[in-house]
Amino acid sequence: MNLSNLTPAEGAVNRDGKRVGRGQGSGKGGTATRGHKGAKSRSGYSKKMGFEGGQMPLQRRVPKFGFTNINRKEYKGINLDKLQELVDNKVIKDEVTFDNLVENGLVRKNDLVKILGGGELKASLKISVHKFTATAKAAIEAAGGEAINL
Repeated sequence: MNLSNLTPAEGAVNRDGKRVGRGQGSGKGGTATRGHKGAKSRSGYSKKMGFEGGQMPLQRRVPKFGFTNINRKEYKGINLDKLQELVDNKVIKDEVTFDNLVENGLVRKNDLVKILGGGELKASLKISVHKFTATAKAAIEAAGGEAINL
């Protein structure tokens, strides 16, 4: 043992803080460091998210407008050039199904798919998904393919 490896005895340091609410003699009795009255002094207190000390909270100050249509259907768009890329990489041959797209990570299994007309399609493909744009459908048929709605 030397001066470089001296350590305090076990339990001698980093003791827990003074126990509060254990009588007047402890010096932390009575209000148990919570002060007098008010919400924070009482048991079961929890502050609301975004509480600003009684000031009108931000989510009530900002104006609300517009509305959200609960019947809206969100489609995941896939451009024609993405399908052409899959053909070039020999991932798909002549048929594109929803399951193919899920396997290749383009969409998730609960998504609705819409083929968009972006890019160019050279391959003749039989594509069956939920929806097509008019330009996409025309481009698929011009390339000698077939567009089938699910």
